[in-house]
Amino acid sequence: MKLIASDIDGTLLPHGGEISHRTAATLQAVVTAGIPLVLVTARPPRWMSVIVDALGHQGEAIVANGAAVMNFETGEVYEQTTITAEDVLAVADILRRELPGVTIAVESALGMSIEEGGWPHAALLNPFESGAFESLEAVTGGHAFKILARVEGHGGADAMIERVLPLLRGLVEPSHSAVDDSLLEFSPVGVSKASALERFAARTGLTAADVIAFGDAPNDIPMLAWAGRSYAMGDGHPAAKAVATHLAAPAADDGVARVLEELFDLAEPSLSLR
Repeated sequence: MKLIASDIDGTLLPHGGEISHRTAATLQAVVTAGIPLVLVTARPPRWMSVIVDALGHQGEAIVANGAAVMNFETGEVYEQTTITAEDVLAVADILRRELPGVTIAVESALGMSIEEGGWPHAALLNPFESGAFESLEAVTGGHAFKILARVEGHGGADAMIERVLPLLRGLVEPSHSAVDDSLLEFSPVGVSKASALERFAARTGLTAADVIAFGDAPNDIPMLAWAGRSYAMGDGHPAAKAVATHLAAPAADDGVARVLEELFDLAEPSLSLR
């Protein structure tokens, strides 16, 4: 394997937890040995600095479920695919009709833009803007690379996606990475972690056969299916485990580190190359 691609939340760290010393040290050892690492996450660029600090990683990351690529050293988002204002508003209309009570936000290179009222802990998110959804700069300017929708009482994220998926084909790519949270994520048409990872790998002459991927959630499924070797976390979503070629221990048990230590002949805990 010539490239490691890994999701973050639920994969490198438990949901709501931190990256362990063992996982951070193992990733650093593999990179030092000459195997590149690219993080592939639903997180927006503004949530990446804490991960960079924890890993000491100075490479690149595919963020927003594949809609953007950023460089850690510069903080620059140098590649992005956005959703047109017309399509964002069309998606919002469908969601409001099918999921009464829904609150909608978008992510862009500008930051998070939220619909005024109803978004939990909005002030703590330090949004770029808040107001009437149809008037948000990120919406009207066509800057959004991800739409977020949150609503309670519709049976959870899996049930909500099943409900709206037929109505959104051709507009966006629905998915979710939430655990016990009714949060949906919508990417531009044709954009996924897999599509972005394929382009990223191709820039250095690599194909799916050269890539090992790790993930745990529905938004990881395209990437896990594309990579030549893939691991779903043992406590991950059943659909992710169904498409992966292998299973890894949960993030809380350093599942990614355990796999890499074995594959690349690394010792634990010193993690020196043998």
